[in-house]
Amino acid sequence: MSHPKAVFRTVGAILLMLGFSMLLSVLVSLVYGDGDSIGILIAAGCTVLIGALGLWHGRGAAELSTRDGFAVVTLGWLAMSACGALPFLFSGAITSPTDAFFESASGFTTTGASILTDIESMPHGVLFWRSFTHWVGGMGIIVFSIAILPFLGVGGMQMFKAESPGPTADKLTPRIRDTAEILWGVYVLITAVEILLLRFGGMPWFDSACHAFGTLATGGFSTKNASIGHYTSPYIHYVITVFMFIAGVNFSLHYHALRGRLKQYWRSPEFRFYLGVVLASILVLFALRLFYTHPGSAKTGLERAFREAAFQTVAISTTTGYATADFELWHPLAQLLLVVLMLMGGMAGSTGGGLKAMRVQILIKQARVELHKLIHPETFYPIRLGRKALSGDIVANVLAFFLLYVLLTIFGTMAMALLGLDHVTSLTAVIASLSNIGPGLGAVGPTDNYAAIPTLGKWVLSFLMIIGRLEIYTVLVLVTRTYWAK
Repeated sequence: MSHPKAVFRTVGAILLMLGFSMLLSVLVSLVYGDGDSIGILIAAGCTVLIGALGLWHGRGAAELSTRDGFAVVTLGWLAMSACGALPFLFSGAITSPTDAFFESASGFTTTGASILTDIESMPHGVLFWRSFTHWVGGMGIIVFSIAILPFLGVGGMQMFKAESPGPTADKLTPRIRDTAEILWGVYVLITAVEILLLRFGGMPWFDSACHAFGTLATGGFSTKNASIGHYTSPYIHYVITVFMFIAGVNFSLHYHALRGRLKQYWRSPEFRFYLGVVLASILVLFALRLFYTHPGSAKTGLERAFREAAFQTVAISTTTGYATADFELWHPLAQLLLVVLMLMGGMAGSTGGGLKAMRVQILIKQARVELHKLIHPETFYPIRLGRKALSGDIVANVLAFFLLYVLLTIFGTMAMALLGLDHVTSLTAVIASLSNIGPGLGAVGPTDNYAAIPTLGKWVLSFLMIIGRLEIYTVLVLVTRTYWAK
């Protein structure tokens, strides 16, 4: 990194803000009187102190360079995950440092994988903090910090490029601070609307807020052991389905829609592709749910079959990970389709994880071009998204990203298998972590959790969550010789 002091200053500012945000959970704890307020308050104090030390150490530092931006984002997410674990530890809700870090990393990366075996026994303050980590991580605490901390003089565009999900950073305005404020404004507005709609459907205020946090962040942490399946109301299921889909769409399109430019949705080739994949998947799952019944299970009715198919398709394709049914009891083809949706994820510029629909589009188009070249090798075939021709650098970036994703999946699966997990659990746990989904298959299915994963395995999956959330390049670039060369 070029300016270590500037990195410490920025990470310190992020932790300072994070520590103060813990006070919301203290307030919730005091309202419900669960007795976890002191532990969360101590955690907040420790986080603020660490952040203040970082600011003091970085006083008078120079501006961030592009190289520093990668360090800030990676170290910032690691520091957030570590400090975010403190409320779990100091409140006594989670006693293992490994489990606390796993839960915290899963929250901030919006993965939603959990080690908790009895969520409903947890105090309200801890549950609120757990869901709040989703909400903060969903849009990116880095973007949030550069929107409200301009007085630090931190160069924001470097961090925005490094943290923004997708192949390109979609800058809505010339100033990065304004862009961050717009994105967060849209994010807060949609969250508030969902909270109100869930409350209207009979869900308590506390649960409405926590589930809205998990929905808009495409995270998946629930306040109930049975996830959304705890609620039998079709209204609640449909509301969450709609808002999960909204969260899986590029937020810049929502901004344009709020400005009255609704046609921007359909003008986006990625949105058309993503919508087509989701609708086709719903139809396939609906048919399989309607005509296939697992031995020992009751036949599913028409409306319920459609509702479950729509909910799980959107929950997995947006990488939210909520569940209303145990899809491990579904037809094998349905399970395979859900794994494919795990790999794709949401749109670029959304809070979803995975490869992103745009990258999948580019990969398909590149494959078609290579097939055409076999017949007409002298002809040039540009790859287009809509009317825009993509440069060779973008295509090469996507191909390299896909290769790294596959390699991380292979090595991660081998590592988990080495620890004694079966191949289905190993593979889907790695995909669920790298794509920031949460539930997989096998021992980490929708009705299970990650409590039984070996300690070393939890650390492997935690780092895969962070690598996946930061889109691989941002983290791996720090281990290259070129990054550290003068």
